[in-house]
Amino acid sequence: MLLLPLISDLHSLTSLRPPKQNPYLCPMRFDIITVLPGLLESPFAHSILQRAQKKGIAEIHVHNLRDYSSSKQKSVDDYPYGGGSGMVMTIEPFANCIEKLKTEREYDEVIFMSPDGNTLNQQIANQLSIKTNVIILCGHYKGIDQRIRDIYVTRELSIGDYVLSGGELPAAVLVDAVVRLIPGVLSDETSALSDSFQDGLLDAPVYTRPADWKGHKVPDILLSGNTPEVEKWRFEQAIERTRKRRPDLLE
Repeated sequence: MLLLPLISDLHSLTSLRPPKQNPYLCPMRFDIITVLPGLLESPFAHSILQRAQKKGIAEIHVHNLRDYSSSKQKSVDDYPYGGGSGMVMTIEPFANCIEKLKTEREYDEVIFMSPDGNTLNQQIANQLSIKTNVIILCGHYKGIDQRIRDIYVTRELSIGDYVLSGGELPAAVLVDAVVRLIPGVLSDETSALSDSFQDGLLDAPVYTRPADWKGHKVPDILLSGNTPEVEKWRFEQAIERTRKRRPDLLE
């Protein structure tokens, strides 16, 4: 009969245990390609996005586009063919970075943040929240060479009908909108499911203590404890608010 050697101390016993497994074996990963990486430091270093990264639920990697330029000056832009104002971001740096990333893993989407892309909405955020690996391209100047969009980009997104100085802030908006939907990111996972636009409506008014502030009172129904009636009231309020503020959502 084979006898195992005696383990005389707790440290030895602990060392034989299998390593603790990360519950998020396949976190969602974002690779953001930008000419201004410093602009994205703050948005991802605080609040929900910071917690998601610490929990291992999301990974956010920012890549400096200039690192992938072969020119001595590390330039990433040039004059547009055909003339005109502004500068255009060149093909090579984007292509080099994208190709390098693709040798390391498969990507579900390569997204270009562009004012002429589809407008980001809750349904698109929901769709992206079940992806695994996403590349986001941040444009600057007059835009990026169209061939990058033709060859690599799978989806183009805008955050509104206006023009910003670059794609960094839209990229941060997109990542925030998507990451908060991943299970485990929010303390109350049902919270994201009741947000505005999840059911095609704006959210109902919300209140907290005190119940009476300088004569401004919380609606009695919310203090009643009657959950079915509260939910009915919230639904009616959501419809009414949507009708007044965003009637296009009801069409």
